[in-house]
Amino acid sequence: MAVFGTCGHSTITYMNRQVLIAGGGVAGMAASLAAMRAGWHATVFERAPAFSEVGAGVQLGPNVTRILQAWGLGDALQQVAAFPSGLHARSLTTGEVLATLPLTDALQTYGAPYVTIHRADLHGLLLQAAAHAGVQVHSDAVVQRTHLSPDAVQLEVMQHGQLQHHTSAAAVAADGVWSPLRQQLLGDGLPHFTGHIAYRALVAQQALPVHLRSHDVQVWMGSQAHVVCYPVRGGEYLNVVCLAEGRLLDDDAHNLQALQTWNAQKSEAQTLSELHHALRGACAPLVDLMAACSDWRLWPLCGRPAMTGAHQHAQGRMALVGDAAHPMLPYLAQGAGMAIEDAADLALQLNQATAADVPQRLQQFAQARWQRNARVQARAVRNGQIFHATGPMRVGRDMGLRLMGAKLMDVPWLYGYQRS
Repeated sequence: MAVFGTCGHSTITYMNRQVLIAGGGVAGMAASLAAMRAGWHATVFERAPAFSEVGAGVQLGPNVTRILQAWGLGDALQQVAAFPSGLHARSLTTGEVLATLPLTDALQTYGAPYVTIHRADLHGLLLQAAAHAGVQVHSDAVVQRTHLSPDAVQLEVMQHGQLQHHTSAAAVAADGVWSPLRQQLLGDGLPHFTGHIAYRALVAQQALPVHLRSHDVQVWMGSQAHVVCYPVRGGEYLNVVCLAEGRLLDDDAHNLQALQTWNAQKSEAQTLSELHHALRGACAPLVDLMAACSDWRLWPLCGRPAMTGAHQHAQGRMALVGDAAHPMLPYLAQGAGMAIEDAADLALQLNQATAADVPQRLQQFAQARWQRNARVQARAVRNGQIFHATGPMRVGRDMGLRLMGAKLMDVPWLYGYQRS
């Protein structure tokens, strides 16, 4: 280790195989673990003062669980995830099962299982694995700026009220959809409100009547709204999400802080009124399920257009991963998955990289990733249009599902992805 210089309150050290990561969420922890496995030393800076049990459910397709298994996390995943046997597409108004995708086939078809998991549990197993691998994690550490040079990258970090400067050969922006680092690197403006709002609840299966419990993924598709539910925490809880098209109050729509609050709450009366409006005409079992849930959390979905080039994935010695690079609507259930894929592909490039060729390696990473992520972003938007279809398009959707079934629901190019 060589001393690079001093600035502010800290000594700047430069390690040939050191990567600094802004953001300690799923994307950041996955990137740190993958980097360590590639022989690099990773340091993570997380703005939150402490990690907490927040979040919603996450679906992980075989393209993602394949990576987690390769990282040695298969047993840990088995302890906290649920393994649904099927994904059932239903009519929101009648409750009819239009089509079923057998999820148990994923292991045989794609070599890895399809699982559902609470985000906090996914984050927890990544955090534990990263700590075991030697990743340094600093909480209450806000990365404020980055400075790129041909030979190094420097992060300005405000930690515990003191400004520190850290320098390394490579860095990763994993600081989410509202990434300040993206703004500095790309200058392409803030994310926009998509017009979609997610209402989320978590309910113990034992608290539900037997006919409302589920160990599969259920998707009720209506007009301008749909509901998805699936088991998490080993099947003990049911994650329930209503995704609806709507508008925020004018004050919220222009309030940056309100848009960034993904775990907000409204009064119970206001929330129930909005859900009742979004799900008008819903079948009795779905109405009963929504009535059995409480403590609803509100999340205005904000995003960006699909990626247009490799420059959105890497700038010099800094890579952008996860939502910082490619926020996506949840209608393909691949937000966390693409972040983990990013981490795995980044590690492939870092594995043989030296400090000198980091920019070239990151460009190769960007070229390998951006078109796939753009395709997933676009497919998620398209799925949202199908899930929320009205009129003749809705009739055609339901008819197509009845006739084609699993063939319409399976996504081989997504689930069968192989790294080169």
